[in-house]
Amino acid sequence: MQSLAFQRLWGSSIKYASVHPPATVYHQRLECDSQTDGIRLATPSPGPPPDEVHRDGGPPSPPRGRGLIHYSQFTIHNYRTHNFLAKHSNLCTLMQMQRKFTIGLIQMACTPNPQENLRRAELRVEEAADQGAEVICLPELFRSQYFCQREDAALFDLAEPVPGPTTEALGGIAREKQVVVIAPVFERRAPGVYHNSAAIIDANGEVAGIYRKMHIPDDPAYYEKFYFTPGDLGFRAFDTRVGRLATLICWDQWYPEGARLAALQGASVLFYPTAIGWHPHEKEQHGGAQRDAWRTIQRSHAIANGVFVAAVNRVGFEKPADPQGGGLEFWGASFVSDPFGVVLKEASTDREELVLAEVDLERVEETRRNWPFLRDRRIDAYAGITQRFLDEKTWRKDE
Repeated sequence: MQSLAFQRLWGSSIKYASVHPPATVYHQRLECDSQTDGIRLATPSPGPPPDEVHRDGGPPSPPRGRGLIHYSQFTIHNYRTHNFLAKHSNLCTLMQMQRKFTIGLIQMACTPNPQENLRRAELRVEEAADQGAEVICLPELFRSQYFCQREDAALFDLAEPVPGPTTEALGGIAREKQVVVIAPVFERRAPGVYHNSAAIIDANGEVAGIYRKMHIPDDPAYYEKFYFTPGDLGFRAFDTRVGRLATLICWDQWYPEGARLAALQGASVLFYPTAIGWHPHEKEQHGGAQRDAWRTIQRSHAIANGVFVAAVNRVGFEKPADPQGGGLEFWGASFVSDPFGVVLKEASTDREELVLAEVDLERVEETRRNWPFLRDRRIDAYAGITQRFLDEKTWRKDE
């Protein structure tokens, strides 16, 4: 018997697994253990005769103890998806993913050297995977220090295409470690068109999709409108190895509309890669309230939508070359909230850390049953939400 093909998908149920094309599967066999409802990768063998393999997707046979996966339903206990699915993803279609998985948030400080930041990110992604993380998220614009503290056209040289160097490097690790990676990038879409984006890299190493930051701030030391074209892809959810996820970016976290639209597309977790910190001269008076507001608004997204929320920030003090700039002290505090706003894990404000937290999708079901906010929405009464402001000319009916 070879090593187990699956580990640590506690209580997961795969509704249907079909083989296509059947003939290509004969180099590998899978065993179903009817006593433990587990699946094992068996010693390579010729496999069953072709006439025993389902070819038309019709009603599948029940488990027969041994043979190819061509039966209706089985449950995986205590196994983790490993290299088999990566190498043979064209053979099996898994229609329902695991009910529990672990999030890893990489809270890191960023240096002025993009290659050094990428190298350090790679090491931290590998470390997170080795510690059990199955979805790993990096902070916003992690390949550089936060350059938006000043307006400088030369800094557009930091941008890269998607796919590009960052997605290639992290995609290789995702494929090797069989994890999902959310990789923020300064995206060069075309000459003069740049986005603040996040690539969702699935466990096969391929980019499953991209999110482009929709809300672009323009505040002292956050001059993002100079650099970033507003996103044009909308608020999206992406299917991955562990299930459907969504990512928004930093300033998006203050807007309930984006969180709602992502949740309505079936995302069970909303990720917010972030670069947020204090102006040093404001910290003493306003710092505590600012960080508390940041934490509270994201917990509110979790509560209002019945989803998990994961926010990952950078740490450290960064000051641009501009002598007039006061710099920013990034406050870290990366955290994971459950669907009722309970903070499961939270990092410090001043250290690099790996935040690990378990997502149990049964908690989404339980919360939404008892607090059915989605059920009671008055979708017939929200037309005004698309207006900039409801002044009298907007809402007053003709008399």
